[in-house]
Amino acid sequence: MNITIITVGKIKEKYFTDAILEYTKRLSKYCRLQMIEVADEKTPDKSSPVQDELIKKKEAERILHHIREDAFIITLEINGTAVDSVELAHKIEQTGINGISHIIFIIGGSIGLHHSVSERADFHLSFSKMTFPHQLMRVILLEQIYRSFRIINGEPYHK
Repeated sequence: MNITIITVGKIKEKYFTDAILEYTKRLSKYCRLQMIEVADEKTPDKSSPVQDELIKKKEAERILHHIREDAFIITLEINGTAVDSVELAHKIEQTGINGISHIIFIIGGSIGLHHSVSERADFHLSFSKMTFPHQLMRVILLEQIYRSFRIINGEPYHK
């Protein structure tokens, strides 16, 4: 299985980088992982809805450039479908059973995803109604993908 994570923005903090490297290493046993960072746009304080739309559109163009037509696309969205770890594992496993060997997860920027990215998705995933920094969300997503592969392979995991 090939897993790609497309994110808007870079990781700045070493502790996030260390966690990402640890899960990347753990995942190498189960899949081929690729991380793609696209540049984020500067978002002014108190930006208008029109400015927000333009920012999301520019970020969307960068994201969509990296999407493969043969991949299953999962966007992380606050209004997506909430699943537990077993259900996420099942979604990943079913994707492979259905003959799709590439899953792309997309984490948007600080003001979310443009509708063009959301419309391209095969599944909209919500981790919570809360908002998380994209750096932390990347770590949480990697941990859940790792947990999913442990579940798929019948290996122990903490409930």
